[in-house]
Amino acid sequence: MSAAHANGTAENRRRPPDRRDRILDAAERMARRGGYHGFSFREVAAAVGVKSASVHHHFPTKEDLATELAARYTERFIAGLGAPDAPGAVDRLVAAYRAALRQDDQMCLCGLFGAEIDALPIGVGDAVRGFFRATLDWAARALGGTGTQARAETLVAGLEGALLTARSLRDADLYDRVAERLVRAVE
Repeated sequence: MSAAHANGTAENRRRPPDRRDRILDAAERMARRGGYHGFSFREVAAAVGVKSASVHHHFPTKEDLATELAARYTERFIAGLGAPDAPGAVDRLVAAYRAALRQDDQMCLCGLFGAEIDALPIGVGDAVRGFFRATLDWAARALGGTGTQARAETLVAGLEGALLTARSLRDADLYDRVAERLVRAVE
């Protein structure tokens, strides 16, 4: 991340978050349906009811916006999982992916961005890798025991794949069936 971007981000966080958050929310909805190339500043501005220049004010480039989206998504996702050593941790991970499908009817933002990793700007790709590293680390701590990393990789990759397959087939129950088998296999 460039120093100018870092300074701009800190400066933007001192302003009232309403418009900035609305921009991020609109961009996230679009990106979770169409990936990195599934939204433009003009479309985000229209969804928020502002001019495109307002989006550029908060996020000078699309890379800046998408990097912030992935970082915010990661932070919220991991925070929503709670403590990995608390009872029911693995069930909460399964439920977090299920919510994307059943409540939001969308994909995991970083899963979708991950599918297009070679076409992403470097900063966005780094933020997406950060999501997977954080999620794998959380899952490994939740699973504990022997072979922890391999089991965490199996679980996270399997849940991402189950989400993609279930959404593609418009069969939310498929996610639940696969997730149940995955949890039995890794616990």
